[in-house]
Amino acid sequence: MSDFTVEAIELTRLYGGRAAVSEVSFNLARGQVLGFLGPNGAGKSTTMKMLTGNLAPSLGSVKICGIDMIENPKEAKKLIGYLPEMRPLYKEFTVDEYLTIAARLHNVPGKQIKKAVETAKARCGLGHMSKRLIENLSNGYQQRVGIAQAIIHNPTVVILDEPTVGLDPIQIRDIRTLIKEIGQEHSVIVSTHILPEVEMVCDHVQIIDQGKLVFNGDIDVLKRQRMGNKLLLGFNNMPEVAAVAKIKGVAEVELTEENMMRVAVAEGETPHESIVKASVRNGWGLYQIAPDQTSLEDVFVQLTYQDGESAAEETAA
Repeated sequence: MSDFTVEAIELTRLYGGRAAVSEVSFNLARGQVLGFLGPNGAGKSTTMKMLTGNLAPSLGSVKICGIDMIENPKEAKKLIGYLPEMRPLYKEFTVDEYLTIAARLHNVPGKQIKKAVETAKARCGLGHMSKRLIENLSNGYQQRVGIAQAIIHNPTVVILDEPTVGLDPIQIRDIRTLIKEIGQEHSVIVSTHILPEVEMVCDHVQIIDQGKLVFNGDIDVLKRQRMGNKLLLGFNNMPEVAAVAKIKGVAEVELTEENMMRVAVAEGETPHESIVKASVRNGWGLYQIAPDQTSLEDVFVQLTYQDGESAAEETAA
């Protein structure tokens, strides 16, 4: 048995000679929540379909708990719970009826179906919706039903494709909480184009653009990339740029449009205390000193832009 629940090995999918996904590789362990992030059309859903065995890769392979998806598809698929972007709901059924059908389709033993349905409803907050027709449920509760069918057979791996699209802010918050809870017992892959979602629910993140991975690392790495090496300073009495630039450990200084001062910190230096002392000594009235965070949107643009530049350079060469 493999130590990893999911192994994607150089996954590639070609359409008419064009690579929709190109050499995507990663591993996932139990208890991890992986955020698969990218803009619309980047190759996220194509990758999800290959991971779940709904689409054969042109090249590469997928293993679920060490079981090859191509060689033993039935055994591998038993270990996966999947919620595609278009929810597979039969809206004319009640919640109980639909989840009972889902349990049978996932080969849950007959004597265990009732318990499996009750457990899935409890985990997804659907206990009071048992007899309601799915078509009469709100969008958020329909999404909960979709997630319930994905975990009805207690799979090792749960794959959710765009799980919060079309939901209102309260529903989004509830679904994110549910994903975190599921991630405590399962390996979870969340495909999304919503940047804050990855930071809120995932502990590992991959960013895909034009079918290629442009970032693969722990969420803490992405957060550190956001933090960068700059400080944002606020003064009641704005000092001269040259005066701040003279402080030891300050590499560069610039004024912002918000009448703040952005300071680049020299590598290996921590000028925070020196900045505070200089402010007190010179009466600058320092009221804010904080890391200047790059937005997730900016990080994403930087990563995809750099990847695009590299591709352009290779083409030119």
